[in-house]
Amino acid sequence: MALQPSLSPFILSGTRDSPHTLEFFYCFVCVHSARSANTLNTIIKPLLESKYGGKVKVIFRPQVQPWWPSSSISHEASLAVAKVAPNAWYNYAIALFANRTSFTDVPTSGLTPVQLREKLADFGAECGALTAEEVSAVKQLLTLGPNGGIGVTDDLKYCLKYSRQNSIHFSPTVLWDGLIQTEVSSSWGQPEWEGFFEKRIPV
Repeated sequence: MALQPSLSPFILSGTRDSPHTLEFFYCFVCVHSARSANTLNTIIKPLLESKYGGKVKVIFRPQVQPWWPSSSISHEASLAVAKVAPNAWYNYAIALFANRTSFTDVPTSGLTPVQLREKLADFGAECGALTAEEVSAVKQLLTLGPNGGIGVTDDLKYCLKYSRQNSIHFSPTVLWDGLIQTEVSSSWGQPEWEGFFEKRIPV
């Protein structure tokens, strides 16, 4: 499926040439996205790589949920990390999900957008994903320009447009080969995912 080059770190498994595509639309401050992302990390990726090597590419799709103001800024930070340190982005994302309660609206309600961007950049070092130099580079990308916007605004617009044209309304939403899979639940474990893949991928 379509993925602009600057977002290549968001291919989590497989390659661009893999015959099947599994897309996860996630919001960093959504509890259900966090649960599903943990399953993706601990069950889905290992299962695909051990049993279906090369047959499925898994793509992370940022899904900003604007009713949570911190959602947009969390995704800005993620996009900045992907640009500055693509090889460290996945570790940052997993850590951000694991610490989502620190970045939801209530604990961040007293912060300005500038302060929240700095907090999310500093978190990259706190979680061990980024060096001090990388944190500084992320902060530069998250700094407002003279005409508004930041260094990853265009990437964020691309992600939002992709979600909208595919009628994605909430997270997590899962697509298989471009079609929404309404039966998939964030509560699924290994048995459900094994059954899902067995129906769709010839071994």
